[in-house]
Amino acid sequence: MAEMRTEEEQLEAIKRWWKENGTSLIAGVVIAAAGVFGWNAWQDYQAGQAEAASATYQQLLTLSSQDSLDDNARQQADHLTQSLIDDHGDSLYTDLARLLDARVAVGAGDIDAAASRLETLIANGDRPYLQGVARLRLARLQLAGDDAEAALATLDGDIPAPLAAQRADIRGDAHLALGDRDAARDAWQQALSLSAERDQSLYGVQLKLDDLGVEETS
Repeated sequence: MAEMRTEEEQLEAIKRWWKENGTSLIAGVVIAAAGVFGWNAWQDYQAGQAEAASATYQQLLTLSSQDSLDDNARQQADHLTQSLIDDHGDSLYTDLARLLDARVAVGAGDIDAAASRLETLIANGDRPYLQGVARLRLARLQLAGDDAEAALATLDGDIPAPLAAQRADIRGDAHLALGDRDAARDAWQQALSLSAERDQSLYGVQLKLDDLGVEETS
């Protein structure tokens, strides 16, 4: 009987504990379950967004890889780029799309539009390497437009170390365009040195130095 009373007392104690704590326990379980469900739903959403952005970028990549684009194709490229900007503004694909769309604009002879796209990426992007690529391409456009001073100013911006040799190469082109052969020589020699340090191939630089009467550097 004592054992039974003990069991009855334990049962009553459990009932009392459940009455006092059951509601909060159930609420905790529900909240935890909702958190797991919400996290999984968010992960699924993110995966879906990434897949959609990838598909749109692939369309743009295929389109821009054509040898020549007519007006309709260029408009389609602009539309795809804008779609990525509107729907996936912070994604890697959007930054890559801006680079591609700038290339399409160059192919169409619209240098101002190409420069604008590159400047937008430089100003608003958050991926230093792609921003660096955009700076290099913008500097080349400025050189092509006979604005070597602007190209040098562009190259003075932040450019990641892996792109330093390319920057020095373009800087040499800008100095030569301004008539400063010594500065051009120094920049191209630096470009060769940096490319050798990083085991990068940098074609054409030695030819530029040869034209200045400089023996091959090591």
